[in-house]
Amino acid sequence: MKDRQGEGRRHDIVLWGATGFTGSLVAEYLVRHTAFKGTKLALGGRSRAKLETLRRRLADTEAAAAHLPLVVADSHDRTSLDAMARDTRVVCSTVGPYATYGRELVAACVQAGTDYCDLTGEVQFIRAMVDDHHADAERSGARIVHCCGFDSIPSDLGTWMLQQAAIERHGAPLQRITFVLGASRGGFSGGTVASLVNVVQEAGEDPAIRRVLTDPYALNPKGERHGPDGPDLAKPRFDRELERWTGPFVMASINTRIVRRSNALLGWPYGRDFRYREVMGFGASLKGRLAASATAAGLGAFVAGLGWSPTRSLLQKLVLPDPGEGPDRAAREAGFFKIRLHGRGASADGRPVEMVAHVAGTNDPGYGETAKMLGESALCLAFDADLPNQTGGVLTPASCMGTPLVDRLRAAGMRFEVS
Repeated sequence: MKDRQGEGRRHDIVLWGATGFTGSLVAEYLVRHTAFKGTKLALGGRSRAKLETLRRRLADTEAAAAHLPLVVADSHDRTSLDAMARDTRVVCSTVGPYATYGRELVAACVQAGTDYCDLTGEVQFIRAMVDDHHADAERSGARIVHCCGFDSIPSDLGTWMLQQAAIERHGAPLQRITFVLGASRGGFSGGTVASLVNVVQEAGEDPAIRRVLTDPYALNPKGERHGPDGPDLAKPRFDRELERWTGPFVMASINTRIVRRSNALLGWPYGRDFRYREVMGFGASLKGRLAASATAAGLGAFVAGLGWSPTRSLLQKLVLPDPGEGPDRAAREAGFFKIRLHGRGASADGRPVEMVAHVAGTNDPGYGETAKMLGESALCLAFDADLPNQTGGVLTPASCMGTPLVDRLRAAGMRFEVS
């Protein structure tokens, strides 16, 4: 296992893909919020010219950014990736689709014993990394942490926080939790769209990938890919426990798998019969029913359109943003999200228990808040000594960073609260 102090490594964090749309937001966040107080940050990408342009722009905000080291490498050049991984304690990656551009980088980090975090929401990619690298990462000490953005930190850390509170207050974990996305406002970037398109294309070409994508326990350790949960909600449904109409949530297909993997990696603190689901919440009236129905129909049509080449090309040409594009600063700052996690179970002495957790952010969830979540994840890996996982493996935010990352995100302005 590697020395957690990172002796002999030039950088604490290399931000890989720094010049992309999301990468530049993470760079801005790290520059604003660390002010280089003991943080050896480097900007990484394949174009030195673009990295230099970004560095000059960052220096307008923080003069010290003018001296940020630049790391030039290529996602398909293993030699350059190996050199980058050996030279830093943490690689923070924003380069997707990860199934296309992330495989060699993860392998390089595993070999070098370098911690890694990213923004992927690609179940098939994570499953491949688990199968290919988990055991080797345990041996090298590399902590490979996927899904450190809007998918899946609110889900994973929100569930972790709520279950910790249930155990502390009532002596037992909650038996089931429902994540409900309430009011929110946000946009898509071209990088997010490219990742989604790649998932749909790979699933259309490979039946094995389709099976992984539809398996509720696809990311659990081998031998533990079973449990009480079934498919994610696909149609509008009136939920009598929540007393409202609900509809499908596009990120449920990744978030639920991450939460279940956390439970398994942590040694089943939520119980082996734990049930978890995610929905969008609407009102109890006819208006709520119509909104839930429209959401389900729109999501179904969108995914179907991406799955057929002619409509996919038309959507990409006329509707969807290109890579490198995304919501502008005003739109990001006008964004927000509010999530409630409703938990039910029984106390250690058998009394019924109901609890609610709140997770919220005050910027665009996929960009403003995601930059915060990924940036703090990288800092957590680099500097926090009291993390739940001090060894290595292909991990999740909760199983690797848990409460220390919750505390960081609270301090950064996000709401994590149990009522």
